[in-house]
Amino acid sequence: MTIFCFGLLISSLKSYDRVIRTEYENGVGLVVVDKDKYLKLLSKQYSTIADTVTEIINLEAIMNLPKATEHFISDLHGEYDAVQHVLRNGSGNIKEKIREIFQGRLSTREMNQLATIVYYPEEKVDLIVSELTSREEIEEFYTLTVTRITELCAFVVSKYTRSKVRKALPPDYAYIIEELLFKDTIMSNKEHYYDKIINTVISLNRGKQLIAAFAHVIQRLVVDHIHVVGDIYDRGPYPDKIIDTLMDGHELDIQWGNHDVLWMGAASGSAACMANVIRISARYDNLEIIEDAYGISLRPLMTFSEMVYPEDRYEPFLPKVNPDSDDEIYQEEIRQIAKMNQAISIIQFKLEGAIIKRHPEFEMEASLLLDKINHDEGTVTIDGKVYPLRCDYFPTIDPNDPYALTEEEKLVVNRLMEGFLNSERLHKHVQFLYSKGSLYLKYNDNLLFHGCVPINDDLTFMEMTIHNKKYKGKALLDEYEDILRKGYLNREAGSDNNRYLDYVWYQWEGKASSLFGKDKMTTFERLYVEDKATHFEHKNAYYKQRHNIELCNMILTEFGLDSCKGHIINGHTPVKENRGENPLKANGKLIVIDGGFSKAYQATTGLAGYTLLYNSFGMQLVSHQPFTSVKDALVNESDIVSTRRIVDKELERKTVRETDVGQRLTEQVNDLQALLAAYYDGRLVEKVSK
Repeated sequence: MTIFCFGLLISSLKSYDRVIRTEYENGVGLVVVDKDKYLKLLSKQYSTIADTVTEIINLEAIMNLPKATEHFISDLHGEYDAVQHVLRNGSGNIKEKIREIFQGRLSTREMNQLATIVYYPEEKVDLIVSELTSREEIEEFYTLTVTRITELCAFVVSKYTRSKVRKALPPDYAYIIEELLFKDTIMSNKEHYYDKIINTVISLNRGKQLIAAFAHVIQRLVVDHIHVVGDIYDRGPYPDKIIDTLMDGHELDIQWGNHDVLWMGAASGSAACMANVIRISARYDNLEIIEDAYGISLRPLMTFSEMVYPEDRYEPFLPKVNPDSDDEIYQEEIRQIAKMNQAISIIQFKLEGAIIKRHPEFEMEASLLLDKINHDEGTVTIDGKVYPLRCDYFPTIDPNDPYALTEEEKLVVNRLMEGFLNSERLHKHVQFLYSKGSLYLKYNDNLLFHGCVPINDDLTFMEMTIHNKKYKGKALLDEYEDILRKGYLNREAGSDNNRYLDYVWYQWEGKASSLFGKDKMTTFERLYVEDKATHFEHKNAYYKQRHNIELCNMILTEFGLDSCKGHIINGHTPVKENRGENPLKANGKLIVIDGGFSKAYQATTGLAGYTLLYNSFGMQLVSHQPFTSVKDALVNESDIVSTRRIVDKELERKTVRETDVGQRLTEQVNDLQALLAAYYDGRLVEKVSK
């Protein structure tokens, strides 16, 4: 599929206007542009009438293909194995394809085996072959499997053009796969030709590699486009591996989540974001993501915590150890992590206090609690009420200046910040998040964002003052995104970058943040106060009213979408299905797809995540049961049990023409028709081939 950039320029010339107006900061300038200049540029790619006609026919044909499948996932939280499995099986889509083709021809066991081969081709083939006893059995297995996986692949790619399929083929086996996929089924005299291809591959001991190549094509094309609706980072152990997987070729976009923005802020130079990143990693016994995955040394923090915090005062800071982990946990390691958590938490509260004091427009004074501590009594005053502290040891807090970092804390912060600013792999991942990501996305009539659009109790959009200007609704999210990008681009500017970084941190816990959506974050209270009444965080009215169809329509209209056709797709808040909560709100107008990939949530959600599929037949919500392990999937051919629910069903099968891609292709066709007219009336001359 060709998308030619100059075509978009020409389409903007309404009725062949010969003037483009360009606004400058100091007025309006006029640039006189001849449309033929753009047509001449376009003619460099389509230099003859034949080339132009061929491309018009190609684009018109593409627009009549069925709409490709979109796959929506959210709140991955570092759970690499489960996420990878869902991506590999296309939220159960591959098994559905296998049933459509082979039901009645293969047994359930054979279909399950084929599905597992598609998910984990190299590993599963090795396992099967190791159990076969003769060369004849091995050759028979390879012949059957190649034949079946070829048929499955042909079915999966049938909605795409040959050109698109060709681009998805692995180079080493592109010729073989293309020959087998598009073989001539009418001319029977070529059957020996195709059989010989398969037999020769097997005789050369390359059967496993060919099967793997087919499997990767199926995984790549069973879903055309992935939408990641936020929160790749935190809680689970391998967000870096998830990003590496997402970087590996699939067409996708990302709507940043609050945990993603926290890491993006740390990589941008925000010390407050960095402190939160370290605290959360310590809390979930996941400091390896910082030290091993990103090569950032935490030794300065460990040394500082050992010197300052005694061994008997860290109980509230003990990490949440995963009982299912295969790694042996030592008591000494737990002790060290707890003390590091204690040290970085106090540093975090001091850094955040400085930001809050710099920005009264944040209206976050209620979060300033270090100056509410009574060190003599061991209490803290919250909202006018006095509470005893679980831990009353604050060796680095000066009661006369509680938010000032000690010289030792400053040194720790500077050394940690240097590590975050200089981690090559972290910045590779953060740059990928910026290149593929945004705070929200409008795509095929749907509005995707991670958290909320902040609203007041009266269902009006909440205002936020940024650099002395008020924003709300779509304009507020646009301004937040602009700040996030500028914060990262100016990461070497040091304290001069605070004008952006303070607002980046605000995305993590500000009440008008679209990613947080609560009145305040009660981290201090959860760590230091036993009374759970102080832990409560009031959600933004959006979460209380998102069942309201009028609110959903108002938001869709605010973002320029048709409220009759559009959906809002969110993550961020786990759906507690075992308590009767429905992920479909407002009669399906709003869909929440955070069902709990994170193991930390599964006890309360009752499942292990929702995903959403949107193909030419409509939209389906898929709920998943917990993933056991890759080993279980390989040995027992187990799969994530998935249940599908229809959200919307198309009355007529949707085509590419009716999508956002179709709109762009229509613009290109119009541009090419203008080029064709220029050839016909002699304004442009075809290129003569030598």
